[in-house]
Amino acid sequence: MKILHVITGLGDGGAEAVLYRLVTQDGQNEHHVVSLTTVGKYGPLLQQAGIGVPALGMPRGRVTLRGLVGLRRAISTFQPDVVQSWMYHADLLGGLMAKTLGRPVVWGLRNTTLESGKSSAATIWVARVCGRLSRWVPRRIVACAHAVVRVHARLGYDAARMVVIPNGYDLKQFRPDPAARTRLRAEWRVPEGVPLLGMVGRWDPQKDHANLIAALGQLSDEGHDFRLALVGTGMTADNEVLRALLEASALQDKTLLLGSRNDVPAVMAALDVHLLSSAYGEAFPNVLAEAMACGTPCVTTDVGDAALIVGDTGWNVPPRDSVALAQAIRHAQGAWRDRQAWQSRQAACRARIEQAFGIEKMVERYRAVWGEAMEEGQAVEIKLVRKDENG
Repeated sequence: MKILHVITGLGDGGAEAVLYRLVTQDGQNEHHVVSLTTVGKYGPLLQQAGIGVPALGMPRGRVTLRGLVGLRRAISTFQPDVVQSWMYHADLLGGLMAKTLGRPVVWGLRNTTLESGKSSAATIWVARVCGRLSRWVPRRIVACAHAVVRVHARLGYDAARMVVIPNGYDLKQFRPDPAARTRLRAEWRVPEGVPLLGMVGRWDPQKDHANLIAALGQLSDEGHDFRLALVGTGMTADNEVLRALLEASALQDKTLLLGSRNDVPAVMAALDVHLLSSAYGEAFPNVLAEAMACGTPCVTTDVGDAALIVGDTGWNVPPRDSVALAQAIRHAQGAWRDRQAWQSRQAACRARIEQAFGIEKMVERYRAVWGEAMEEGQAVEIKLVRKDENG
């Protein structure tokens, strides 16, 4: 099959990472990717993998005639068997354009929060329009988490067309790595016997770093010794708001501000516990599965399918509750001190991701959905031809 992917952009995000893993791991189908905006982080990586990536240059939140012409040209030139779109704006524009050109459409949903103040008015409007169109445009709607299905069914999306495909992970890339662990901890000057906690996540209200810092401030006040590694866009000393939060909780001397990095698997392997403090908006938090694949247990807030990912290998607490988060981290640090039991927990983390969330399972599920969409499209074409032949 020839699959054309239409995505809003190719920056440093969860959907973009999943798209990259999917098309580079699927050796059975031919893939082409269209970005409505720019090539971002993943465009060059896709191009290195031999995948065409035209970028239409539309400004975020705006539709241009030139962009629409480019989208139509891309679909007409590539002649895909299925158009797979990712995120609301791409679902709307890519779905409508593909539908008018007679191409089967599969939408992709990845959000669990659509509320004023958390999502833009334009995004909410586009999502509601897509909900109305969901019985006509897509043949299938792929949701990355069960929480996504519940949220969008309430918005009017056709639940009968939805199928849940959890994110999949390359377990050769995300794996326990003792050498990387030793190297990074030495580079960061983490003393032996001191737990290294960390969170990989961009600076964004959704991630609620203030909640994380408040929780860790409580532990620090109690005399708990630890180091904290913060990784992601905005996790630098230039971030004055972040610096003020750390200083207010007296954590500045315990915290490593590492910014955006391209060695996330090594970072995950170096941590003792990965933390996720998100307040909302997560669907299937990639960082949890990535950390667990590296043998790193997690403490997370109960957002999206976080509880499903972690299972009984880690700790799950309500969002926006720094007391509960502090208590869970306290328990994790206590468990970490029992080295034999902790090694068993690490092995259980890795095994859980292997069994449920390997990249091969995700690719197989997408292939099945694309095959169903293509077959239904062919059945409709045959029906229309027979109708024309019979007058």
